[in-house]
Amino acid sequence: MPTITKLYSMQEASQHNTKEDCWIVIDDKVYDVSSYMDEHPGGDDVILETVGKDATDGFEDAGHSDEAREMLQNFCIGELDTSSPVIPELEIYPKGTDSSQKLMALTKQYWAVPVVVAGISVIVGFLYLRKK
Repeated sequence: MPTITKLYSMQEASQHNTKEDCWIVIDDKVYDVSSYMDEHPGGDDVILETVGKDATDGFEDAGHSDEAREMLQNFCIGELDTSSPVIPELEIYPKGTDSSQKLMALTKQYWAVPVVVAGISVIVGFLYLRKK
């Protein structure tokens, strides 16, 4: 008989992001590791860095022992609902990129404004010189 487990979205798991209330996702399973934070050999910061995203690669890269993998099973509270949308990662742009792109777009859209201003300046300059 299949075991029924609770499904959690990545967004729901990411809301548990403190040392006192910490959930992580590894191999599409959700783990509540709150009670283990003080005991983790790598420190709680390592775990807190993985909240809100899939921690599978980090867990595998750390070279956890079979004992650590068995211990992890004690913290399993459910599975990741893969049908729910994933939280998109933020794109980081260099400072000023957004405003300079907006300025370029406005310049292309309203190219006539600077041309008219320059034209009026030239006409006013000629009129001013003619008066002297």
